[in-house]
Amino acid sequence: MKTSTEARSQRYQVIALTTHYWRPGENHTERIVEVLRGKIQDADIITVSEKALSTATGNIVDESRICAGLLARLLAKYWMRLLWGYPLGILCHLRRNTIKHFRVYPVEEGAKHKQLALEKAGFLQALMHGSEGGIDGSNLPYSYVSLSIKNPKQFAEQIRQIIRSDLRKEVTVMIVDTDKTFTFLNLHFTPRPVSMRGIQSHGGILAYTVGRFFKFRMRATPVAISGSTMDPEIALQVADVANKARGYGAGRTVWEMVEAFDVSLTEVTWQMLDRIEHKPVVIVRPKRKNT
Repeated sequence: MKTSTEARSQRYQVIALTTHYWRPGENHTERIVEVLRGKIQDADIITVSEKALSTATGNIVDESRICAGLLARLLAKYWMRLLWGYPLGILCHLRRNTIKHFRVYPVEEGAKHKQLALEKAGFLQALMHGSEGGIDGSNLPYSYVSLSIKNPKQFAEQIRQIIRSDLRKEVTVMIVDTDKTFTFLNLHFTPRPVSMRGIQSHGGILAYTVGRFFKFRMRATPVAISGSTMDPEIALQVADVANKARGYGAGRTVWEMVEAFDVSLTEVTWQMLDRIEHKPVVIVRPKRKNT
């Protein structure tokens, strides 16, 4: 008997395209056109990683330069270690290894991270254990973190128009983030501050803890779409299969990344990341029903 995941995957042909690591200053539209040339068809859905776009466009921050305030220090030292390291981590059914990392959360670096979260995303987002307001340090070197894109719809539209003009194909472009959207019946919600229309985007830690505690269905978040009007459930299916095909690069979290390279928290370099296989662009092609 097929599982629901297997059934959904059989609705699409999924092609993950490998590129070099996109550093700040990368011409992402040229890279997307290059990797798609000769591989796409009309009506394809082109999914692009929000994280890769943020990095390429320099939408990143060096947290080593941040001066942490008292609230940020309290969040790092007590909220993260005691609350996420014990009751919240357990109630949210997080991995045991992840919870262990929370219990020894780095106070200095963590306080700088929480200060940035407070400034950029607000208090409810800063209470998250990671990806606060879309701020993410995985697959970035040193003390850099990426920020969520403020105008993802504009990015999606720009990419779609360039594909149309350069490759002569009519496609749908979707910007996707690994941060999860939870689904309960017909309600879709995410702790992210920005998502596509039809997905409720508010609540920060409240949305996250409810979704994790009740084990609601979790899928990658479609942030913005250009080229078609897509039902949120279909968009979530597409984002989910694309995310699985894309993988996690050097790791899904900062801790996984530093363990993979066997270095300390801020010692990952650009050169190390260059060695990792990256798949920022994934083609999702709906399969036609046999007639």
